[in-house]
Amino acid sequence: MSTWLIYALLSALMAALVAIFGKIGLQNLDPNTATAIRAVIMALFLVGVVVVQGKLNLISDILANRKALLFILLSGIAGALSWLFYFLAIKHGNVSQVAPIDKLSVVFAVILAVILFSEKISLIAAAGVALITLGALMVALG
Repeated sequence: MSTWLIYALLSALMAALVAIFGKIGLQNLDPNTATAIRAVIMALFLVGVVVVQGKLNLISDILANRKALLFILLSGIAGALSWLFYFLAIKHGNVSQVAPIDKLSVVFAVILAVILFSEKISLIAAAGVALITLGALMVALG
C-alpha cells in the first residue's frame, strides 16, 4: 500500500473522530469557544511534534519566505473558519448529516485545482467527483 494512501486513510479516520469527539464535547458549550480551545491544543501538540522531530529551526525558513508565509496564513484562516462552521454545524445538526456535506470539500478542492492550477482530471475522476457530490447529498439529505 502506498504511503500517501495510508496517511490519507489515517487522516480520514482522525477526521471522523473529530466529528464524534466534537459532538460529545460540545454539549451545553459555545462552539466558537470550544473551537478556539481545540485550536490551542492543536497548536501545542504540533509545536511538540516539530520540537521532537528537531525541526524547530526550520520555522525561520518559512518566516523568511513572504509568499509562503502569506499562503500559510491564508490556509490557517480558512482552516479556522472551516472548523468554526463545522463545530457550529455539528452543534446544531446531526454528525451523520454534517460530515458528508463537509466532505464536499473534496469536490470544491478538485474544481479549484482544475481552475487555479490547470490540473487535468480524467473522465473517470470527473465521474467520481460527481458521485461524491451525489453520495454526500444522498447521505445528508436522504
